[in-house]
Amino acid sequence: MRLLVTLIVAGTVASCQLVGSTGTETKPGTLRPSLTADIGAREHPRVVATYGGVYQDAGAEKAIAKVVGGLVAASDDPRAQYRITILNSPAVNAFALPGGYLYVTRGLLALANDTSELAAVLAHEMAHVTANHAIQRQRRAEAAELANRVMSSVVEDRSQLENAVRSSQMSFARFSQEQELEADDIGVRTLAAAGYDPYAASRFLKTMDRFAKFQTLGGDTSNAPDFLSSHPNTPERVRRAVQSARQIGAPGIGKRDRADYLSNIDGMLFGDDPLEGYIRGRSFLHKGLGISFSVPSQFALENSPEAVLASDGKGTAMRFDGADLTEFNSLDEYMRSGWVNGLIDNSVRPTTINGLPAVIGSAVTDGWSFRIGVVRIGLTGYRFIFASRSPNASFNRAFEQTLDSFRQLSPAEQARLQPLRVKVVQAKTGDTARKLAVRMSGIEPSRRLQLFVILNQVDANHRFKDGDLVKVITD
Repeated sequence: MRLLVTLIVAGTVASCQLVGSTGTETKPGTLRPSLTADIGAREHPRVVATYGGVYQDAGAEKAIAKVVGGLVAASDDPRAQYRITILNSPAVNAFALPGGYLYVTRGLLALANDTSELAAVLAHEMAHVTANHAIQRQRRAEAAELANRVMSSVVEDRSQLENAVRSSQMSFARFSQEQELEADDIGVRTLAAAGYDPYAASRFLKTMDRFAKFQTLGGDTSNAPDFLSSHPNTPERVRRAVQSARQIGAPGIGKRDRADYLSNIDGMLFGDDPLEGYIRGRSFLHKGLGISFSVPSQFALENSPEAVLASDGKGTAMRFDGADLTEFNSLDEYMRSGWVNGLIDNSVRPTTINGLPAVIGSAVTDGWSFRIGVVRIGLTGYRFIFASRSPNASFNRAFEQTLDSFRQLSPAEQARLQPLRVKVVQAKTGDTARKLAVRMSGIEPSRRLQLFVILNQVDANHRFKDGDLVKVITD
């Protein structure tokens, strides 16, 4: 059971839990303060549950508490009160809810390289709150929904209706993109006013983009315009952030506070929560369940509380999860119980995977082809579902190779499994990025250097000075 620890900060910060002025004035065009707080309070438990609970770490809490007071004082509303929660998620994310509820994931804290980058993220989210963006988006969404309902009841021409709905969606998306850019501008100003490096925002945006591409095996995640995305693409945001920083001064101004920040995140959990299993290169291992499987080299794995997902970047996707088999007498009965749409009856057949009973089958529905495998351990069925719109021999090989790799871990293997953590080490004269990347463990060897240069914002040929602090990932 995870206990809830929330940082409550106001104009000045002397400890991790402070309550400041609530600010009772209502600005023109805004909802009453208590209503916005009600919205945030109502959604807070759902957010915490969705992101794996609250992450408790004294160093991470200290890093946030150190920076927030100055940001609030330098913000457009220095009397505002914020409740900042660190979410136990490896995802790199931060967001805000009405009423001053701010959230940052441990994945984001691990990726940041100094206090100014953390400050840039928090200043951006505070800007959403002070500019009442959440309330504005809610009103715009309600108006768009009403307009769509009216159009659907009036317009008979289906194509005309779809065009009207799409136009409404684009308008709403552009509205929120404008909010993101406005929050970037306000955030950079607040960042500089609090004494931090205003270029930290653009620097960290680049790092987040590189990390996102790393997670998708180098796939492009941001350059192609997505007109229905609520966030502008990364190059656009970077250009805007640099432009805002240049209006304040040339690069080199403001504090970064790198050494203190790295000391605060030293030892922080990195990647998957132990309760959800571990991704190690192309393998998934779960200590508690005592199971493991691997995917082919072209696939990238992603873990979540509900399932393990994988994709090859070419149209083939995989989902792995578990199902309760208590009510079924056999795997064949379970496979035919109706949970698979479009199941091809004569494709279902029993098999054995590394000594474990299993069943496999195929399905076709809505233009998708599926290969499905279920392996039984006790009363649990571990399900592999592969999907593709263009099935071919490699699709079948990937399914078979992955299913055949499923096995139970030995007690010794389970005992050796430990979570990955951020370790801050001092470089020595002559150390290079390539040399230090070798120290990392729990990361696929062929990808260690790529991750190292992203985490430390250096190039692959960088040579460090004696005493330079660097992040490595190790178990």
